[in-house]
Amino acid sequence: MIIGLVASGATALPLQWELNVIGNALRLDPTLPLGLWLGKIREGLNITYLKYPFIAYGTDWLAFGHFAIAVAFVGALKNPVRNAWLFTFGMIACAAIVPYAFLFGEIRRIPIFWRLIDCSFGVIGFFPCWICARDARELEQG
Repeated sequence: MIIGLVASGATALPLQWELNVIGNALRLDPTLPLGLWLGKIREGLNITYLKYPFIAYGTDWLAFGHFAIAVAFVGALKNPVRNAWLFTFGMIACAAIVPYAFLFGEIRRIPIFWRLIDCSFGVIGFFPCWICARDARELEQG
């Protein structure tokens, strides 16, 4: 969870640069849904950041949130029994990603395939938290 949160947070910082690199390197086909979507995001970021660079501050805070949550999980790494509540927190947060992505994805007109990618982070992240919660209960019982 810690590595995933830090990696996810780190990718939220250089969005414009990342999309420009990906777009140039992969020469995305705009006739395919992924190429069309990433091209649209790239164009939107380039135009927005040129005129309104402060908008990127929102993703800076998104990254900070990921880093802060990762730090909380260090406590669970150090003492999993005492901090077992973090695993429950993680499972709740991961489960909440699914309705959150579908609700706000619909409001923001995010394509369904991209919402499913967002949901996959919650689905995948749920299992390490569940395994850790189970193992912490076993440790506690001796």
